[in-house]
Amino acid sequence: MIKLNRKEFDSAVRKAYRRIPIEIRERMGNVVLTVKRRPTQEMLASLGYPPDEPLLGLYEGASLLEHSFFETPSFLPDRIYIFQEPLEEMCASLAELEREIEITVVHEIAHFLGIGEDRLTELGYG
Repeated sequence: MIKLNRKEFDSAVRKAYRRIPIEIRERMGNVVLTVKRRPTQEMLASLGYPPDEPLLGLYEGASLLEHSFFETPSFLPDRIYIFQEPLEEMCASLAELEREIEITVVHEIAHFLGIGEDRLTELGYG
């Protein structure tokens, strides 16, 4: 297990984010990346997760596949949550933590973009 203060963890998130391929990052114009210590009980319940199940990240919003030309656009951004403590608990080093953050962010972006697990595996994030 690795333990970082908030500033160190935010730095690890920025570093991991910069390693994500540009063609994925450039599609995040209306998506905010937010770090939280842990998911709330409401977040876990909405996903059907038991309270002790580790959740590393969460995409909150409508995927591009769900957006419609006929809907009024939302001016609020979609959000990707990254949960610091569960990620730290599963990693033994900073390098491992940065890789897990990168994988988590890509998986959550995939929900936004409508990318399936097979394509994520092809991209090296399976």
